[in-house]
Amino acid sequence: MPRNLYEAEHEDFRASVQEFVSRTLEPRAEQMLEVKSVERDIWKEAGAVGLFGLDIPEEFGGMGAEDYRFNAIAAEVIAGFNFAVSSCFGIHSDVCPPYIVDLGTQEQKERWLPGMANGELIAAIGMTEPSGGSDLAALKTTAVRDGDDWVLNGSKTFITNGYQADLVIVAARTDPSKGAKGITLLVVEEGMEGFTRGGKLDKVGQEEADTSELFFEDVRVPDANRLGEEGMGFVAMMQRLPQERIGAAVANTAHAFQIFRETVEYTKERKAFGQPVGTFQHNKFKMAELLTELEVIQAYVDDCVAAHTKGELTPVDAAKAKWFSAQVQNKVLDECVQLHGGYGFMNEYRVARAWRDARVSKIWAGSNEIMKELIGRDLGL
Repeated sequence: MPRNLYEAEHEDFRASVQEFVSRTLEPRAEQMLEVKSVERDIWKEAGAVGLFGLDIPEEFGGMGAEDYRFNAIAAEVIAGFNFAVSSCFGIHSDVCPPYIVDLGTQEQKERWLPGMANGELIAAIGMTEPSGGSDLAALKTTAVRDGDDWVLNGSKTFITNGYQADLVIVAARTDPSKGAKGITLLVVEEGMEGFTRGGKLDKVGQEEADTSELFFEDVRVPDANRLGEEGMGFVAMMQRLPQERIGAAVANTAHAFQIFRETVEYTKERKAFGQPVGTFQHNKFKMAELLTELEVIQAYVDDCVAAHTKGELTPVDAAKAKWFSAQVQNKVLDECVQLHGGYGFMNEYRVARAWRDARVSKIWAGSNEIMKELIGRDLGL
């Protein structure tokens, strides 16, 4: 299907990202799976080739691209290689930087952005809590002002990059009487007393992503580490969730498309009853259906990326792209496993890992059910 989203400069960037994948990521694929993380030297190399500075102004070591299509290119290429690595890089480079670029003071930008751009500082965001995932307004982590500090107590869970993160943007309740208007964002740094982490969580998929729990016990966070105005954290998160969700949609679609392409080639080679399994009418029709669904969601996601590039993407359209791309991805990969037969259930086959990795896409960045709730509300229901 022809795509009209990208121009020559974007395709040049795609080639550079693909070269990084071929040179650095592919040779380390099994190692990342074994150690259950993306190791630090890989982060630094990704930073060196410009993957992490797309949303960061040049004065702070970034590319200052101001064109979300470059972010989308990076997400497509990395997700096509490995969905878990894409989630790690996406949180660090696509989700976290806008908070600091938009809300940070000059001193905060100078302190944190250069290291984020070059991969020296790994970033994470702490929204989700053990007692409630999608209901951000109900969080229980608290921060109480004490002189020039905030005393932070609570915990977060399912935090991508949590095990290695040097910086964590933490949402905390600073005024229990104000509900959603009583939430503030604080940046917790590695080494702060009382800040600890659990081990790497044992997940069904996404094994390369070092997801962990975070614990805060009387952590003294200087007010100089507060992002934005006191009490405006919930608003800040709501304003930036559309970028997180369209980024998820881009990765969902690219990941599904890549595994589908590989499955088509597999069905040309695998034989049953003396002929390639892809030539059986049922399988041929099934792949025709899957291709059509992928191209339909690709067209919608591309339109959303174009809208976001212009600053016109609505939260409702981002929700549509997020939930439907996750739905299509999971359907496509389930069928790809089926087309591989018994081998599709073997971890040594890429399709099996991809199938497991994709399942969480219907849960994170706001569950699909919450996305439908947002869309339904927009209908006046």
